[in-house]
Amino acid sequence: MTDLPDLDALYSPPSEMIQKAVLDHLIDFHEAYLKAATFFCIATGSDHGLDASPRGGPPGFVHVLDPHTVAFADWPGNNRIESLRNLQRDPRLAMVFLFPGLDIFLRINGRGRISTDPDLLADLREGARTPKTATIVRIDEVLMHCGKAINRAGLWNESAKLGRDALPTVGRMMASFARLAETAAPVDEAQVKAIDAHYDHSVRHDLYG
Repeated sequence: MTDLPDLDALYSPPSEMIQKAVLDHLIDFHEAYLKAATFFCIATGSDHGLDASPRGGPPGFVHVLDPHTVAFADWPGNNRIESLRNLQRDPRLAMVFLFPGLDIFLRINGRGRISTDPDLLADLREGARTPKTATIVRIDEVLMHCGKAINRAGLWNESAKLGRDALPTVGRMMASFARLAETAAPVDEAQVKAIDAHYDHSVRHDLYG
């Protein structure tokens, strides 16, 4: 078995300023970023493994309930609801927020629970649509994270955008999955185009239902 590397010898410790910037509650500038936030990824886990999935909404879709607590609605996705199931087994979670055009992240580590409280769900409505559940997060740690990864990726650069034909489309991938099944007939090009058209419409227009 290979010896574990001595990480303390390989990496310098974080500066005192960085260590002091890790808090157990929100302050004014955290709240300012959350009011502007439109996207984050949530990581959860259980005895069965780990999961990471995206969440998005209009600015401020993650609500600040108090300096120690935030909440957000669950809206339709692929109906695997792994994050919700994981939180019922293990409340630990992590959230990483991206801000389009900015080279900074916001991170929250905490403990989540699923709520069907009608008053909370009403507060988290989008137009006339009320979510089925909400996730309430009790904050253990909150910190701002540098955007070096964004710049290494060139994430916000116009030249970094991929054309739709750069990678297999959803329809093409579904056709491949179908061919993996022994009893499935090959999916023809018309079916690929139909799946792509349905996906393109759904991902843009069926956001809350």
